[in-house]
Amino acid sequence: MFFNIFGFGENIGIDLGTATVLVYIKGQGIVVREPSVVTIDKNTNTILAVGEEAREMIGKTPGNIVAVRPLKEGVISDYETTERMLKYFIQKSIGNHPFMKPTIAVCVPSSVTEVEKRAVEDATRTAGARRVHIIEEPIAAAIGAGIDISKACGNMVIDIGGGTTDIAVISLGGNVVSTSIKVAGDNFDDAIVKYMRRKHNLLVGERSAEKLKINIGTAYERTMPVSMDIRGRNLITGLPKNITVTSDEMLEALSEPVSQIVDAVHNILEKTPPELAADISDRGIVMTGGGSLLYGLDKLIAEKTKINTMIADDAVSCVAIGTGKFIDYIEGGGSERKRKKKPKKRGSQDEK
Repeated sequence: MFFNIFGFGENIGIDLGTATVLVYIKGQGIVVREPSVVTIDKNTNTILAVGEEAREMIGKTPGNIVAVRPLKEGVISDYETTERMLKYFIQKSIGNHPFMKPTIAVCVPSSVTEVEKRAVEDATRTAGARRVHIIEEPIAAAIGAGIDISKACGNMVIDIGGGTTDIAVISLGGNVVSTSIKVAGDNFDDAIVKYMRRKHNLLVGERSAEKLKINIGTAYERTMPVSMDIRGRNLITGLPKNITVTSDEMLEALSEPVSQIVDAVHNILEKTPPELAADISDRGIVMTGGGSLLYGLDKLIAEKTKINTMIADDAVSCVAIGTGKFIDYIEGGGSERKRKKKPKKRGSQDEK
């Protein structure tokens, strides 16, 4: 009972993404899903808002207030702000209790350095963790997608987040071959902004580009083209302008970042041992992360690799769920064993 009240048995998984932070608690599922954005008053160095509230302020703040993303391309770029953001999300998940010291697993891209891993670990510990586990994103994605990674069988996972795309072939609980490229959802948005500027002399914001990506973005030619109205600033007149953008234009705008992801998948398949490549050919490729939801990306990869490619159920939450379950995977249900040991110890003292 003591463990449940004070949170020592709490297992938390955090998907510390460039664009979004997701928090998973064992037995409760995803409890937090908010943008990884913080607004700070530069004059006083105080945090004004975190998450969705902060995201609403992007591009709308006065000079003394800045909306920042403390993570870039999957790693910490602003240590202090990341620590404060983590503390906020942990408290939001489990409440602000002085004795609440959960075990937290945090995922990182597969190509991060030891220094970058240590930064994530230290920030999480300072934010209130009792014990910290660092897990690579493809492993977390595979666990969250329901893949049994402990078997001697090849599984290929493509996790497309906000800042990085992680591609890995997993067998016996580890990465056999993997890569992490800095091309993902944010690059899709940037490509759309550049295309609108080049093609239509229209300057659109980050959020408008994201709306275009979600609603009509495409990586594979649609049988029924769709369109969407978007408003921006005309770079010639300087006045607001409204235009209609089609999915065919989005196909052109996104061709470069999409082809970089396809090339990276092809390169990993070339490095994969033949026995594992045969397994992947039979089992298919699993895609996770918000970027995998770009229309037609799974079809394009399947066409280029000649391997069946599928998007995992609840692709956005896969990494967070897998990160939370990873604690049980490596500890073998350690928290359960601790709960069982405590009564035995008290019982033996009563007998004395």
